[in-house]
Amino acid sequence: MASIFPKKRLRVFQLSAVIFLTVSGGPYGLEPLLTYAGNNGALLLLIITPILWDVPTILTVLELNSMMPVTGGYYQWVKKALGLRFAFYEGWWTWLYTFVDLAIYPVLFVEYASYFFPGIEAYKIPICLIIIWAGAGLNILGIVPVGETSLVLGGAVIVPFIILFITAFASPHVLFSVPHLSLNGVHFSSLGLTLFTVMWNFCGWDNTMTYAEEVDKPVRTYIKSTITAFLVVFIVYFIAILTTQASGINYEVLNEQGFPAVGSLIGGNWLGALIAIGGMASTLGLFSAVLLSVSRVPKVMSDDGLLPKKLHSIHPKFKTPYISIIVCSAIVSIMILWTFADLLIIDITLYGAGLFLEFLSLIVLRKKMADANRPFKIKLSRAGLCVMTIIPFGVYIIALAGSFVAGNFSAALFAVIALLSAEIIWQIIILIKPEIKASQFHS
Repeated sequence: MASIFPKKRLRVFQLSAVIFLTVSGGPYGLEPLLTYAGNNGALLLLIITPILWDVPTILTVLELNSMMPVTGGYYQWVKKALGLRFAFYEGWWTWLYTFVDLAIYPVLFVEYASYFFPGIEAYKIPICLIIIWAGAGLNILGIVPVGETSLVLGGAVIVPFIILFITAFASPHVLFSVPHLSLNGVHFSSLGLTLFTVMWNFCGWDNTMTYAEEVDKPVRTYIKSTITAFLVVFIVYFIAILTTQASGINYEVLNEQGFPAVGSLIGGNWLGALIAIGGMASTLGLFSAVLLSVSRVPKVMSDDGLLPKKLHSIHPKFKTPYISIIVCSAIVSIMILWTFADLLIIDITLYGAGLFLEFLSLIVLRKKMADANRPFKIKLSRAGLCVMTIIPFGVYIIALAGSFVAGNFSAALFAVIALLSAEIIWQIIILIKPEIKASQFHS
């Protein structure tokens, strides 16, 4: 199996950049946070949510990856722990949510490009298609070009916000103050939308494990890169929100024009332009990095007969799953007309369900493969792992309930239907291929 992969593999800095762009891509998309939760609640939830939502997730995927650093990542973990049926659930849900996720990045590119070219929205569809297929081409070339590109784009995302913070700190007109962290005045519906916003901007840690066999010394490299990426993501987010609060910008303007408006307010048009360029770089990097992760999942699913065998095809020169990349890009090309408003809810609902299967797999494998080598192991018993799982799942339920209260019923309902579709497709598969049903509990 390992022989099909290229000799050139991702190292720590390249992987850190890919993880940063897969999970975050900078604070672009956090703009609604201040409207939903206000100054005090926004920073409080920005601090608390990653601790409750991300830390358990990161620990889980690092242990599972250290035990099974294989192509397909989470799909293979769930397959080993819970059998083929739930592995299909995991792959199907992830595929669906990632298509929704990928569709938004080219649209956001056009939005930030409008800072320089007013009226460019009229050409949204052709521009989005160019971005989608350029990202596909880059992915077909291989994982190292994606990693090297991610380093450049990651710098283009981070540097403008560092300049923004320094400019704001040096300005006598921008007054930083220590906020009173509190949820007073934050309604339950707003809490749900705030949680979805923060969770969406911090999700995708497991997606970066699907190409583990294409990473140099994967166990050690993933640990170093994941910790580095998490710290960078959190610091950049905190700086962005703190500086935005200090700028005194009207939050309606912030929602309409994004962080470039904060840059223009603090430093002038040059800084607004720099942040807009960062937003464009962010969307390009996010698209390539997320496409990299999701394109590996159909391949391993086709290996098990759950998807057409053609998706298994590896490019003879670049050793990449090029058919899978092309199919993913084609589906995303159809979905670019979706709006941003409901995508957070659909994304996180599907993503959270798949994540729960990963937590469950961790617990099951502690018993099923108790003696397996785990270079990274969470210092908790199985009972402790159960408690750890309840915490992010509780955040997930609160966010989903809040979205219903807020009136986002259609998006939440669509997400639930998408979850149920996994069982429908599974039944169709085993009807066509009865042999799969007989082997569904085998690794």
